[in-house]
Parts: sequence; structure tokens; C-alpha cells
Amino acid sequence: MLLKLLLPCLLFGALSQAQQEPAMDCSAQIKCPINVYFTIDTSESIALQVLPPGGLVERIKSFSELFVKKLQEELYKDHITITWEFGGLHFSDEVKIYSQITSNSNEYIQRLRSINYLGRGTFTDCALSNMTSQVVAQASPENRVRFAVVITDGHVTGSPCGGMKSRAESARDAGIKLFAVSPSTNKYESGLREIANSPVELYRNNYQATGTTGEIHVETIDRIIKVMKQEAYSECYKLTCLEKPGTPGPKGYRGQKGAKGDIGGAGPPGEKGRQGDPGIEGPIGYPGPKGFHGMKGEKGELGSEGKKGVAGLAGRNGTDGQKGKLGRIGAPGCKGDPGDKGPLGYPGDVGERGQEGDPGSKGDHGRPGRDGPPGPPGELGQKGEQGSPGSPGLPGQKGRQGERGGGGPKGEPGRRGDPGTKGGAGPIGPSGEKGDVGPEGQRGLPGEVGNKGAKGDLGLPGPRGSSGEIGSLGRNGSRGDSGDVGQRGEPGAPGPKGDRGRTGFSYPGPRGPTGDRGDKGNPGPQGARGEYGQKGAPGVKGTSGDPGDPGPTGEPGPRAPQGEPGEPGDPGPEGDPGLTDCDVMTYVRETCGCCDCEKRCGALDIVFVIDSSESVGLTNFTLEKNFVINVVSRLGSIAKDPKSDTGTRVGIVQYSHDNTFEAIQLNDSRIDSLATFKDAVKRLQWIAGGTYTPSALRFAYDQLIKGSKRDKAKVFAVVITDGRYDPRDDETLLQSLCSGDVIVNAIGIGDMFSRQQEDESLKSIACNDQSRVTGMNLFADLVAEEFIDKMEEVLCPDPFIVCPDLPCKTELAVAHCTQRPVDIVFLLDGSERIGLENFRYARTFVEDVAQRLTLARSADDELNARMALLQYGSEAEQRVAFSLSHNLTVIADRLAQMKYLDSSSNVGSAIIHAINNIVNDQGGRQRVARRNAELAFVFITDGITGSKSLSEAVTSMRKVDAVPTVIAVGDDVDMDILLQIGLGDRAAIFREKSFSQLSRSSFFDRFIRWIC
Repeated sequence: MLLKLLLPCLLFGALSQAQQEPAMDCSAQIKCPINVYFTIDTSESIALQVLPPGGLVERIKSFSELFVKKLQEELYKDHITITWEFGGLHFSDEVKIYSQITSNSNEYIQRLRSINYLGRGTFTDCALSNMTSQVVAQASPENRVRFAVVITDGHVTGSPCGGMKSRAESARDAGIKLFAVSPSTNKYESGLREIANSPVELYRNNYQATGTTGEIHVETIDRIIKVMKQEAYSECYKLTCLEKPGTPGPKGYRGQKGAKGDIGGAGPPGEKGRQGDPGIEGPIGYPGPKGFHGMKGEKGELGSEGKKGVAGLAGRNGTDGQKGKLGRIGAPGCKGDPGDKGPLGYPGDVGERGQEGDPGSKGDHGRPGRDGPPGPPGELGQKGEQGSPGSPGLPGQKGRQGERGGGGPKGEPGRRGDPGTKGGAGPIGPSGEKGDVGPEGQRGLPGEVGNKGAKGDLGLPGPRGSSGEIGSLGRNGSRGDSGDVGQRGEPGAPGPKGDRGRTGFSYPGPRGPTGDRGDKGNPGPQGARGEYGQKGAPGVKGTSGDPGDPGPTGEPGPRAPQGEPGEPGDPGPEGDPGLTDCDVMTYVRETCGCCDCEKRCGALDIVFVIDSSESVGLTNFTLEKNFVINVVSRLGSIAKDPKSDTGTRVGIVQYSHDNTFEAIQLNDSRIDSLATFKDAVKRLQWIAGGTYTPSALRFAYDQLIKGSKRDKAKVFAVVITDGRYDPRDDETLLQSLCSGDVIVNAIGIGDMFSRQQEDESLKSIACNDQSRVTGMNLFADLVAEEFIDKMEEVLCPDPFIVCPDLPCKTELAVAHCTQRPVDIVFLLDGSERIGLENFRYARTFVEDVAQRLTLARSADDELNARMALLQYGSEAEQRVAFSLSHNLTVIADRLAQMKYLDSSSNVGSAIIHAINNIVNDQGGRQRVARRNAELAFVFITDGITGSKSLSEAVTSMRKVDAVPTVIAVGDDVDMDILLQIGLGDRAAIFREKSFSQLSRSSFFDRFIRWIC
């Protein structure tokens, strides 16, 4: 009840208090300062658009000056007073601040007029970064409205400061609103839209500073200022004058008890306490944790030479292989270089004396051995164990088959003959006594004793023979005095004849245990291999003989019974005919290219001077490099020795602004082949600066030609430029190459804005010889087949062909793509318009190309060709038949397995799929195509395909430096799309009427020459 009485009183008091407070004045004017920062592009792409050079920069300065003069202090909409602040910078590949932020327009204009263009590359991201830091640091603290007017064409040559889009976002985060203004009609709209604030329709809105005739677009200035004022009004003018404090409301009800609060943060540290009393000694602590591994120590010194290892166990004996068929005698190969003389072999170890066998037939007298040094006197040891049989002698010439029985007469020794045909079974002779053991099969008599060879590998243990009778032990002899070398002892009495054993192995066994060293005996003649006999009684140990080969080890195996000779087999089937001499030489020529004919141009020095300035552009610079490679490839081999008086040498100078010249010297010892030259050219990077053509010509003469010119060599210079050079360079240097006997060819090409070249400058470069000036509109015309043919005739007018003296020469041809690395990716249209029959023709064409090219020899071969194929249909249908491969068998098998898609056609998604899955790995993280190889995309299509994602695909092709070739079949083709996937190069588009004509020699040979 009491609350109802007090409430009206409280409301009345609050109303009275509100009426007593004075209301705010809504007619008061609000100050609204605006900051405007001009960011002006003075790079080469701007400076050289209008003649004279720098003319467009002067127009931009006039545009900016008129812009500032229109920025006057004013009362806007009777509510805000607008004031202005100005600042600015201009940029190329560096940034120069021409005016700090000031409110004095006259001072700003004076500084604006002092700008001189830089005329090099375009780093817009660095300019935006510097502009942001200047505005944040220097603008007035009360200034809340900040604008930047960026005048550029949207073209960039690099992003060293994080990228244009990222730096523009940083400026917007700092509260700066960016207007993007193109200086003329030549612009890259996508780049300008990345700069402008959102909405783009407000901050880009096709703003242009000048017209085609040089007039200033005043309406652009007025539109931008109108937007600035409106944005400032919405930012500065707030309806605070209508805001009044309200009456306080009634006291609310007591709220419920709040929930328990969170644990508070740590409090500040307390004051330092007094020092405590010393504590009692604590218990021994637990062991500490395991320490970390120490740092890797330094590499120790080289250790001493280790001891010789123990000989390994003998390996198992392998079985004899079957006798191969007799092949035809091959064609003589190319004569190889003589080999180096091999090192002398190691002397063999001294073997133990073997067990005396039955006396064999007397062998030929061996060559006398070298006398060894006398050994130290040795003690007479105990009688040694029986030695293993010695190794067999060298095989001799096959002898005639004798009658079964005793040993036949001795044949004349000779070299081992070629194996003859197997004869029929001879007549059965009368049974005789059991003969001596002979080798398996027919065996010749011993041949001449050869020189002792190097020690062979340890052999496998031989089979165990039958155990002989145990002989009685001899008495141990007393140690005698050392005496002269005695005569060889007489052989012991022969033991009883043993059974016939298996044939031994013709290689030495492992080394046996070392016996006591005896006195060296006189060398005796080497006899023929004796037969195995039963173990006889041990004889008196004689003096050591000549060092023998180690005998086989291991226990002899049980003797197998001798089998009866088998019946002669039936004659085998007639073998396949072998290759003829001509077939062999054809295979060698097609495989390695080492025996092909070679084109030579005589002593020739060629210097290419190529423009690497910003106005050329990265794509056109790549076309310049391809032009150089294609021309040099037509001139035959490069001189292996740059100091030689003969052969072709090639040098390159790429240039931009002053002190940025790069060169490949004529006398560079590393350039000794066409492959190394191509690799060096592909490593050249676009400089993207100004154009100092006269200084580059002087550099080419002084650094490449003057000091290394050969007396008998023709000297050519090929200069590629758009003809326009920076006027700050010395014009008198244009004819620097005209001194001496240098033949100069000038090629003038319209630059990235399709401006025509200056004929007078080109004529001066060509030493005033108009016949050596070539003009073209597009850089793509450089790599056209017709122009390459023309340059070949200019640089090598009188070539001569050198062929090796080989059998079966048919034509003067050079192996295709030999020593030239190229990765070819075929993109085959599998749409329903093609049809199954035409699809088969296209598949056959790809297989023919694989057979004609010289493919790489291995997966890591840096030379020759590799191939891949992708069949494409609709946007989501792409099938990789085979990835980049050098294996002809794999290519042929995968082509045979490839099925026709019979779908629609969209080439854009096919290009992207090929780059992501063939050029790069499937994750797209690593490049699979060789970086030193040319990447060729070959499109086989009927000329009609979808254009979805095509622009993105073309951009991707440029990024991976792909060189396109288009095979368009039929009359109904879309040339606009073909030119897009051909990167604007009409010469790269091959037209045919039908798929069946793709393998005709006229078209096929022209395509192979283009690819290689």
C-alpha cells in the first residue's frame, strides 16, 4: 500500500528534473577530417605505354593534381565540416614516398610534380604495405575516415611482400578504404578488383584516369570524391543531439542468489619473508629421470687397416646348363676403345703334396716356371694326411673316339675347337679289359699349358670318393740340417687300381690347412690328369713341389655306378632364322642413335640477345627461350670443346634494366652438348625490370664476342625485343654489334599491350640493314615452323651431312628426339562425336609415335622421350591409360586395353586432371615430369569441346610451362577454343580431314619434327 503512494511522487520528481536540464544543440557543426593517400604505379608497364616513354606517368600526375585541387574544405549537408589531408608514394620494384601526409595542398602538389618514373618491375603488394604503415603512423589521431587511391593497371611481376590481395586485406583491416583506378584502357581487371574495397561496384566502378587521346577523366574524380564525402558523412555525423537522459526507473526486486563464481586468478606475489631456519637433512631422493642423448660426437680419425677375413665356406656345386642353340654370327659391332692393362694376379698359396696316383700318359713339356726364393730350413714333421686330388688340367682339343680299352695314343695339343655336330653311334668294339676312368662324354687331349691365372673363387666341395685302405704310419724323422735343394723323389709304388670315379670339378676348392714349409723343388713338367686309384701305402715325405692350386675339400661321396651310353637323340627342329646384317644395324640405329647421320654447319658462333623486361611478360619470355632451343636444335651438334676451331658454339644474353644482365658464355666449358645447352637455357629466370637494350648490346659484344671470337668462325647475333628501350639508356650503343664482321638479325615483336615496334630502333640494331629486320605481332610467331625454318637457313645456309660408313644405309635421317629430353602427354578426346572407328585410328597413331621416338632407357634417364595418355569425356570423366613411361611394351599393352568412353567432351577439366595426376603426383605435391625436359601437351580432338573451366586450365598450363600441340580433325572446328588451348600459337594447330590420315607419312613426319 505504501509503495502505491510513493510511486507517483517519484515519477513526478524525475519529470521535473528532466525539464530543468538543457537540451543539446542539433545545429552544431561536426568536424570531419579525411585522409587521402595516392599510390601511383610508375613501372615499365605504365611508363612505356605512351610515347614518349613516361608520357602516361605525366598524365597520371596531372590527374592526381586535379584531384587534389578539387578537395576543398566545405560544410557538407549543413552538419559536418570536411577537411582534407594528403600523402603519396610511387612504386615499381621499389617504393618511393614523394610526400608525407600534409594538409597543405600546394606543398603536396609541388612534391607530386617532382616524380620521375622508375620503369622496372611491378611489386604492388610492397606498395600497399608501405601505404598502410604510412597512413597508420602519420594520419591525425582524430582522423577516422581514411581513403587510398591506387592508380595501377593491375599487372604484377612478383609478390615479395606477401601478395597483392593479402596486403589489400591488411589495409582494409587498418580502416583504409581503397579505390582502384586504371591509368588507361590497358588494364588487368582481375588485379584491380583484388585491390578495391567491397562492394566492388562502388570502389572500382570502371574508374579510369585518362582516355585514349590523353584527356583527363574529370568525371572519375567527381565520382570518387562524391563517394568519399558520403562515406565520411555516414562515419562522422551521429544523431547524438537527439539523445537525452531518461528518468531513473523504480528499484527492482531483490534477485536470487547468484551461482558460485569461478576460481579467481592468481594474486600478486606477496612480500619477501624472512629467512627460515635450516631444516633437517632429508632422505636420499629417488633416482632422477634418464638424461637425454648427448650430441653426436665428431667424426673419429681413420682406423687402422683391419685383418684379412676368414675365407667363407664353399658354395654348392651348380648343375651344368643345357647346351644352347647355335646362333648366327652377328654383324660386326663398332670398334670399342682399347681397355686398360689389368693388374697382375696374386701368387697362389703353396698346396700340400697330393697322394701319388697311377702314372698317367706323359704330358707335353710345360713352360719353365719362375724360380722362387729359397725358403727357410724347416723341421721334419710328422707324416701328413693324405692330400686331395689336384685340380684337372685345361681342356684340350676334342680327339677322335677310340676303342674301349686302354689309353689311346697321344694326340697333338691345340686350341679348343668349336663344338661340332653330334655324331651317330659308332660300331660296338670287342669287349676289352676295364679301361681307366675317363671324363664324361668325349674329351680332348690336354692342350698347351697356359699362364697361371689369378686366384679363383673358392669352389664347392666335391663328392666323396670311396675310402682307401689305411696305410701304416711312418716313423718321425729327426730334424736335419738345412741343405741344398735336393732332387725330386721317385714316385712310390703304385697301389691297386681303383674303381672308376665320377668326373671332378674344374675349379679349385677352398684352401687347405697350411703345412710345414719345405724346400723348393725343381719345376717338373705338367702331366695329364691321372685316374683315381685306391689309397696306397704312404711313402716317404719328399721335398715340397711347385705351388699347386688348392684341392677340393670335404668328404668324398659314394661312387655311383656308371650308366650305359644312351641312344643318339632325334635331330631337333630347325631354329628361327637369325637377324641379317641389315636388321642388326637398323636395330642399333633406331635404339641408340649413335650411328645416325649428323648435320654440321661448320665453324659457327651464335649469340642470342633476348628481352627479359617487364613489358615482355613471363609467358612471352618462355616463348623466347623455346625459340632459342628450337633453332639451336636444327643446327646439329654443339662443339664438345669450346676452344676448338670447328663446330658450333652458342651464347645467350638476357637483359632488363642496368646491371641485371645474365649470360651463357660462348666458351663455357660446361656447354659441351645440346642437352647441357638446353638445360642452361631453361634455368634462365624472367628478370621483369626495365628495358636497357643499348647497354645489353654493348655487354654482348664486350663479354661474349670480343674476347672469344674464333678466326675462321662466322659470327651471328639474333636480338629479340619490342624495339622500345628506356630513354635513360645511351642511344649511341644501339649499333654496338656492328663493329667487326658480326651478322646481326633484329626481331621486333609487339609487347604485352600489342603496341607496334619502333622500326627505326630495330634498323639501327641490325646495322641499318632492313633485310635483316623481322617484325611480328605475337611472340607465339617465334616458335612457328615456318619461322624456325627461315632462321635455320639464315644461320646455317650451307650445311653438310656426315654419315658413318655403315652397311644398309637407306636415308639421311637423324634419330627422333635423340639426346633431347621431352615428356609428351597425349589428351585424347573420347566423346561420342569421335566414333569408335576414329578412336581406333587415334590409338594407332599414338602407338606409331611411341615406336618412332627414341624413348628414355630407364626411369632416371635425363635424356630422350617419355609418354603418357589421358582419355577425357565429360567434366567428371577422365581416364589415365598410362602415366609417363619409357617402356614401349607397357605403352602398347595399355593402349590395347584402353576402352572408348563414348561420352561428351570437356577439355578444361581434362587439362587440370592431367596436371594433377600425370605432371604432378596424385597429391599434387611433387612434380613427376622431369624439370629438365620440355613438357608437351598433345590434344587429339575433332575440334568441338566444352569450355567450362578452360580459362583456369590454360592458366595452369602456363604455370607448369607446358608447350601445347593441337591435332584437330575435321572441318567443323571451334578455332577460338583451339587457339585457347594452343596458347594463341596458330602454328601449333595441326589440321587434318580425317583420323585415317593421321598415320600418313606426310602428316606423321611433320608432327614428329614438330615434337622433337
